[in-house]
Amino acid sequence: MDGAGAPVPRSPRPRRKGWQLSASPESPGWLPGRQQARTISLVQDVAPDPSFRDLTVRSFVDLLASSAPVPGGGSASAIAASLGAGLVAMVARLSEGRPRYADHADVHATAKARGVELTERLLGLAEEDAVAYGAYAAALKLPRDTPEQQAARSQAVQVAARGAADVPLRCMEACLELIAAAELLAGRSNVNAASDLHVAALLGEAAARGAAANVRINLPAIGDASHAATATARVDALLSDTARLAARVHQLVASGAAQPPLPPGNLA
Repeated sequence: MDGAGAPVPRSPRPRRKGWQLSASPESPGWLPGRQQARTISLVQDVAPDPSFRDLTVRSFVDLLASSAPVPGGGSASAIAASLGAGLVAMVARLSEGRPRYADHADVHATAKARGVELTERLLGLAEEDAVAYGAYAAALKLPRDTPEQQAARSQAVQVAARGAADVPLRCMEACLELIAAAELLAGRSNVNAASDLHVAALLGEAAARGAAANVRINLPAIGDASHAATATARVDALLSDTARLAARVHQLVASGAAQPPLPPGNLA
């Protein structure tokens, strides 16, 4: 199907907007200590309205190809994974109610629900990535003329970098869940849609690798070697699990072999 005119997850429209580093502890941009009492606002030349659900595919791709600061690779990775999650939900729906696959009805219901939930979560992460980048860009532009300003800027950059690394890490976790849902359906769903599971796993793995690159590039700016080591180990483990499960999906799809029904307790 040609999706050139189909709506996609909310995509940012370039406009002038102030990104804020807030004095509120609930905000990702909170600055502790003496900075607690103030809110630092900085206007980027171009910032997005973080909404990726209103544009057509063509408009989103044109924006991605533009010089606008967002969307970038992190948002693109999350969007790619959301498409994979959509394919999982589609395959589950194409299998529901068919006598040939009646023994796998619980699998179809579970995979459909996971696909729908993951689609929404990943679209949200695409938006969060744009916001996180905006906060990091704002921190980099803070003044540094005095020692106090330099200290405040350094702290703001570290806080923002942690947020910019956290979002793609959560994207990686969602990608693993996506591929696990595809593996659940492989050999237990409509054989005419088996190649769509193959594509879903490919999208999930590619998105996980893209998200991993975004985690790694932000870790040095956090200024916390222990946190960076923990995050790096988590990234490596997620990539390993993602590759293993994706290979399993590809193998099952290529074999065309039917898989036995899963015991109810194995669907968690």
